[in-house]
Amino acid sequence: MKEHSWVKEFPAVITVCDEDGIVLEMNDKALELFQEDGGEKLIGTNLLDCHPEAARAKLENLMETHQANVYTIQKKGKKKLVYQTPWFRDGAFAGMVEMISDLPAQIPHFNRDI
Repeated sequence: MKEHSWVKEFPAVITVCDEDGIVLEMNDKALELFQEDGGEKLIGTNLLDCHPEAARAKLENLMETHQANVYTIQKKGKKKLVYQTPWFRDGAFAGMVEMISDLPAQIPHFNRDI
């Protein structure tokens, strides 16, 4: 998979794996966030091996069911959005994409149904 130029410097962590969990791509923010875990050396390894058992089981389930998982966390005083979603090639499950983005303390919410 060839990296798209816009992804490299995108201001959120982006990690892409294949259908077996092998890390295919990491953008600059992902390399920085996971530097202590190996950074660029993580490309080609199985991301399931990087997670504790509960998180690993959750990710395995997402991969089996082709479901998305969206949640927020707070870490080191910063609020973050974690978005894990399947990606597809020609309609077939091809792996998962994880995006982690910093969030402001207060987020406006607009109801577009009104």
